[in-house]
Amino acid sequence: MTARADGPQTDLAELERPALEDALEARGYRRFHARQIYRWIYRRGVSDVSAMTDLSRKLRQRLAEDFILTTPEIVLRQQSVDGTEKFLLRLADGQQIESVFIPDTPSMTFCVSTQVGCAMACAFCLTGKMGLVRNLTAGEIVGQVRVLAGALDMRDKRFNIVLMGMGEPLHNYDETMKALRILNDEHGFAMSPRRITLSTVGLLPALERLAREPVMPNLAISLHAPTDELRGELVPINKKYGVKDIIDACKRFPLKRRSRITFEYVLLAGVNDSLDDARRLATLLSGVKSKVNLIPLNAAAGIPFERPSDRVIDRFAQILAEHHLTVSVRKSRGRDIRAACGQLIVEGQKKSPAQQLATLAFSD
Repeated sequence: MTARADGPQTDLAELERPALEDALEARGYRRFHARQIYRWIYRRGVSDVSAMTDLSRKLRQRLAEDFILTTPEIVLRQQSVDGTEKFLLRLADGQQIESVFIPDTPSMTFCVSTQVGCAMACAFCLTGKMGLVRNLTAGEIVGQVRVLAGALDMRDKRFNIVLMGMGEPLHNYDETMKALRILNDEHGFAMSPRRITLSTVGLLPALERLAREPVMPNLAISLHAPTDELRGELVPINKKYGVKDIIDACKRFPLKRRSRITFEYVLLAGVNDSLDDARRLATLLSGVKSKVNLIPLNAAAGIPFERPSDRVIDRFAQILAEHHLTVSVRKSRGRDIRAACGQLIVEGQKKSPAQQLATLAFSD
């Protein structure tokens, strides 16, 4: 049951457990069966209800009649020389996305997508060149985790999740939050929010909504520049939500004890890597519970920038450290298979006129 069916069938992959309990009760079955179904789907990785052998034959038959269970299909699996793996996945409607497994980071990490393409059009990111094709559903977001956990034999192992693949998670807010609740469910993956990181360019209304969510992931802000003028050239959405507004929202963001907001900063040679840029960034983040993750550009055909030298990167990091900021330099992983940060792209995806307008709206 891996293909979306025509008709009134409900997709089990799209249901939070309370909704599944309601659906079962409406059909005359006990609510506790939802816990069993969740364990089969998320802990044991089944994609066919006939394999759920602790359910009665009658219930399994009824489930097969009334529900489907969609699962992304692996089209291509590539392994980097550093152990990173990239998965090209086909969704039920034929659209394709990429997900990445990053080992030894120091924890095992799944990097998953939230959209097919992206409307943010960041100047240094290949995914942005696709534009927005469509949002992923919660089931498709979680489906990536299901597929990777099975393919990597990691259903019984601890791993982290970063929402840093294709797309802007807060541009697909409702489905992303629903996916986090499904991942967090104690009868499924039981993922602690502390093991999930959501990366956003800073869509302010959605960021303020996120601050009130009961399931609160770690927050990473894709900043990339310390001033509105420069950030507006690199991240078009900055023309709508400026640097000061984003930093003010971060200062108000509720953080648990010992937690910090990560500020991601892609270093571009001769663009945002000067000593003055480092000092401005340090001043900007003063008073914010933060850490800075410097990301030397992963250069690729189609990206009109270059990676700074190691000397420039080290000096930039040193200035931040001298201003008492916690700073790290991200090690590039999977560049040889185009799996590194900013390199995920699926060629040939088709956008509708409405989707093209959505992309342009964020780029203007």
